Amino acid sequence: MTHYITKGSLEELKKELEHLKKEGRMEIAERLKRAKEYGDLSENSEYSDAKEAQAKLESRIFELEEMVRGAVLIKKNDRKDIVSIGSTIEAQKGLKTFKYTIVGSREAKPEADLISNESPLGKAFLGKKIGDSVEINTPGGKIRYKVTKIE
Repeated sequence: MTHYITKGSLEELKKELEHLKKEGRMEIAERLKRAKEYGDLSENSEYSDAKEAQAKLESRIFELEEMVRGAVLIKKNDRKDIVSIGSTIEAQKGLKTFKYTIVGSREAKPEADLISNESPLGKAFLGKKIGDSVEINTPGGKIRYKVTKIE
């Protein structure tokens, strides 16, 4: 699966992955070893907890490996004629102007005007040019934006 991500976020994922593979696995192994020393594993809650933590850790490692493997770096968009991932745009809705940057879903922060390429608004803007209008269906009805600037 493709994950659009900035170079900085990719480095963070790699650091987390390395930490979990080394320190995380060592910590779990130590917990399992201590729990086994308590004896009967069938009634050993420490052992059960450690096994559950191990499963969660391995699941997160798998998830991170998939994200790193499927990472596509977002570069600052040099094209000013068409909206793509990495573009910062200005769009007009009624009399108000909004500024959005289209990012991958992992980095989306709508409160900071970073919108995901997978969100209804992000999808609507992709491929548009200055002067194009987009219409988004919301629970409150249709909303129309007009692209006024692409950076």
